[in-house]
Amino acid sequence: MDTVESLAQHAALVAALCDPAAFPHPTGPVESIETHISTVVLAGEFAYKLKKPVNLGFVDFSTLPLRHRFCLEEIRLNRRGAPDLYLDVLPITGTLRRPRIGESAGGAAIEYAVRMRRFAADARLDQVARSGRLTPELVDRLAAAISGLHARCERAPVDRGYGSVQEVRLRAVENLCELARGPDSEPMRDRIADLRTWTESELTRRAPDIAERQADGHVRECHGDLHLGNLVLLGDAPVPFDCIEFNDRLRFIDVINDVAFTFMDLAEHDLVPLAWRLIGAYLEHTGDYPGLALLRFYTVYRALVRAKIARIRLHQDGTRPAEQIEDRTAVPRYIEAAAWHAAAGAPRLILTCGLAGSGKTTVAQTMLERLGAVRVRSDVERKRLAGVDPAAHRAETVEAGLYRPDLTRVTYERLAQAARAILDARFPAIVDATFIRRSDRQAFRDLARQAGVPFSIISCEAPPTTLRARIERRLQQGSDPSDATREVLEHQLRVFEPLTPDEQALTIRIDTDTDRDGLQRRAVELAARLRALAPGSSPASGTGEK
Repeated sequence: MDTVESLAQHAALVAALCDPAAFPHPTGPVESIETHISTVVLAGEFAYKLKKPVNLGFVDFSTLPLRHRFCLEEIRLNRRGAPDLYLDVLPITGTLRRPRIGESAGGAAIEYAVRMRRFAADARLDQVARSGRLTPELVDRLAAAISGLHARCERAPVDRGYGSVQEVRLRAVENLCELARGPDSEPMRDRIADLRTWTESELTRRAPDIAERQADGHVRECHGDLHLGNLVLLGDAPVPFDCIEFNDRLRFIDVINDVAFTFMDLAEHDLVPLAWRLIGAYLEHTGDYPGLALLRFYTVYRALVRAKIARIRLHQDGTRPAEQIEDRTAVPRYIEAAAWHAAAGAPRLILTCGLAGSGKTTVAQTMLERLGAVRVRSDVERKRLAGVDPAAHRAETVEAGLYRPDLTRVTYERLAQAARAILDARFPAIVDATFIRRSDRQAFRDLARQAGVPFSIISCEAPPTTLRARIERRLQQGSDPSDATREVLEHQLRVFEPLTPDEQALTIRIDTDTDRDGLQRRAVELAARLRALAPGSSPASGTGEK
């Protein structure tokens, strides 16, 4: 009986499967797509994924029983996020030259295949990104999909060491050693050595964070390979597929490690603003601001993973010439991307201050994308503290419900806690709240001073008539976490404590009495102004009013 035991036999089997007669259903022209560890055969409405008989250390598909086992694992794991895509595991019978798909053909299995529903190649998010179709709204849905998957993921067994400092160090150093091996690494040797030094230093500094997150249950059975090529747009929903099934230690990871791959890949596609939008939306869903302490480390790690995989493909038998050219350029590109992400950040603390309906959330959203910042919103955190879904809406009064004084006080404490985590991770922090009380503004000014970072207030201002109209429209649409009503606005107008001269020296005023596009343009200009400020300089000096 023929069995697949080598890459040459695998290639022969794939060539034979390109004959429509191998399938029990109409196929039309049959195509195949290869990766370094698998081949996907596209036949009619289905895709059949075969695992290559390889042992690369981190993945072992060298025997038929192993390949069968991991086919079954692939179905189990991917049905968590893509139940409509992953159908079943089918045997391939017959011979290498005359194979047949499915049990109805009879005979012993010579190979196994995961059967999936086929989707258009241009529906993958890497293709969506390359064609300019990746919109901010789609990124928001992507963040919701990833956070939803992570919420459903099983926590790692406590006795296996998944996500430990030792495990994280092993994986990170393994990538760098692989990249430094061989004569073709010589041009990048100094850069790799610098990244090795940075990695060891960052691991030492962040070891307590890694251990704490492992203990707190943030290490879960994640996707493990969450780059844009493993996300597909089905209708208007981004769907994760093709998660890591072959290595538990690459799948049981910190959730921040998982989403860092998507973040890195968006940046690699020259979509840096959308990368920050993704992280911001993900954190608003999860509230996991302490995870930012490890975002930079895991982003560097993920870039080096991509460099390592490109290098493996480059030296693998059977790699096509066009793919070799692409992989040869990808290795140094991803190493340079890792170095870029490793560069120290420029943290600062920014408050968006303004009444309900003043446009401060739109300003904050635009600025975070342009500054590479992380925002924390009072409207979202207030509901999180109250155990209310941010998407749920209900009428609220000033002194009761979500706006009662004790919950407002706790909300501002939560905002400060999140801002401190953002700054500790060396990212700019934007706190989006009304800040109608001088004492709240002072508390965050004190926080900035303690952290040793620049502090700015963005005062968002519009006439009361505009504010009232926006609130009415927002409540009718129900598309924003804010539940502020006309009553809440009128209360804010009465009690707002004006900025003192001392605060005004730290303030940029922005006229938000314009349409959304105009407001976004003004926010882009504002972000450029903040980027140009020297550390410690006054944001209001020489700027006037917008």
